[in-house]
Amino acid sequence: MKCAICSREALQNGFCELHARAYRSVLKKYEVWKKALNISWKEYLSEVAKNPFTGEWAKEVAEHLLKAGEGQNGS
Repeated sequence: MKCAICSREALQNGFCELHARAYRSVLKKYEVWKKALNISWKEYLSEVAKNPFTGEWAKEVAEHLLKAGEGQNGS
């Protein structure tokens, strides 16, 4: 099975190793943002995707999750 974002082999949550690592980071950091800003999951993903300081892998994950319309934790 291929990664949902790139053509690498998928290992976890439908992502390759690099995108899976970025996905875990995006999930983990959401809790911090949520406490600080009282922000929804979709608002958070949008902010991550447009933030110039966000890494490329995390941006790709955030954009993918927004397009897929997935809720937190892939639901």
